[in-house]
Amino acid sequence: MADLPHGAQSHPTSGRVRDALMRKLSGTERMFSLGGTMTRVIGMGYSVDEGSADLAYYVMADVALTQRILRLSNTVAYRTQLGAPVTTISRAISLLGFDNVRGAALAMLLVDALDVAEHGVRVELQAALCASLVGQEMAHRSPHPGAEEAGICALFKNLGPMLLASHEPERYREIAALVATGKHNHAQASRLILGCTFEILSEAVLREWQLPELIIEAQASPPPGTLAVAPERAEWMRQVAAFSQDVARLMGHHHDPANAPEAAALLARYGVALGLDMPGLAALFDTVQQSMNGMLQSMNMERAPKTDPKAGSSLPNVLALAMLDAGEADEGEYYPSGKPKNARDLLLAGVQDVSVLGGSATSANDVIMAVLETLYGALGFRFATICLRDGRTGTFRARASLGENKAELQAGFTFPCAFTRDLFHLALENNADMMIPDAFSPKIRDLLPAWYKTLLPDAESFIVLPLVVGKAQLGLFYADRIFTAPEGVPPDETALIKALKAQVLAALAPA
Repeated sequence: MADLPHGAQSHPTSGRVRDALMRKLSGTERMFSLGGTMTRVIGMGYSVDEGSADLAYYVMADVALTQRILRLSNTVAYRTQLGAPVTTISRAISLLGFDNVRGAALAMLLVDALDVAEHGVRVELQAALCASLVGQEMAHRSPHPGAEEAGICALFKNLGPMLLASHEPERYREIAALVATGKHNHAQASRLILGCTFEILSEAVLREWQLPELIIEAQASPPPGTLAVAPERAEWMRQVAAFSQDVARLMGHHHDPANAPEAAALLARYGVALGLDMPGLAALFDTVQQSMNGMLQSMNMERAPKTDPKAGSSLPNVLALAMLDAGEADEGEYYPSGKPKNARDLLLAGVQDVSVLGGSATSANDVIMAVLETLYGALGFRFATICLRDGRTGTFRARASLGENKAELQAGFTFPCAFTRDLFHLALENNADMMIPDAFSPKIRDLLPAWYKTLLPDAESFIVLPLVVGKAQLGLFYADRIFTAPEGVPPDETALIKALKAQVLAALAPA
């Protein structure tokens, strides 16, 4: 398991996070039935009594699956020289091969089970499909008997990220933001936010589904560094599954993967073990790309574009632009706004401290105050408060505060729950975390309610973090400075702020 950077620790609440996700998956009838179906399809390759005829029967029992397999058979990648269309599943299995059809069927089952409208799901699903194709290609080159399972092992290598993006998209985005900074790899980021690696999550789900042990064991990463030739099949499967996932990620980020710097790193790690050189790797990229195009075409899926995460928001443009996003790092101790330059390190320390509280029998108030103190100190605010819904009065009312004139400001920080088109209600309605760098910008000023302008006339920048579960608006964090904050909030800080907010939401959730 990869080590975290110096000073970073996995969450003590790792068991809670993983177990909560596992309970959600196990309690979903759709996911439970998916596991049973996966086991049945995979089992066709292990039984002498079940083969091409049984696979054909299974596919034909599902009209949508039949159409997809036939579309795949008639794509450019698999079209016969005579150009005759493939119209039967038996012919499709003959043309594509048993293992290719079985792998395609498993991939299509995942497509149907996950919400591909979610950008993160599409990204991870397409990476899994690509990895499965790499695994299938490597199986053709293997010296080991039974190598055809490599495509299935590679398909499930990305199961953890897929399920997290589908069922806990906020957590998925926090991990992606940490990876995007270049300071954490996927294993480190997932351990920091979830408390466990994606591999462990994948293994847990596959065991829940009772898949064959060979597939489960293949999810574990091989040791770091240059890999030697595997002496037996199980170790070779682990190498191929890891290689397939790395190739899929590379192909997902580069239009010309063979000329990307990462290609040389792939060869350095896997070249000896898998018998690859640069021409062979380039040929693999081309073959997989062609097969991938056919696979996506057969599923009526376009490639996941690099989209703006704010696209489709109902926020006014000025607020969409204010949502927590990337900012530039700088040298020195403090920004002119008063924000510490080492805000990330301070936030990370706070996340770790709050995680300890969240894993104990500590009250929700203690967790809230710990988060409030972290935000206040790590980001250099003048005043910080948490505002919660008061059902008795029908208002959102400040309950705990830190900073200058906190008693006076807390008493006045209250506003009706009934929606009005102001910045605070819009943030709650859209569950949009935002940093306002200049509160005196005319467009922002127009969205500030009168009570706020009266209470905090000198606040020149502020942060708003809504506390929303489903459609229930529980309240929000607010914190401000008396200077503008053009430095913004970079992705690694954003991910940690969201992790702190998640701890408060967990503490406020009913037992």
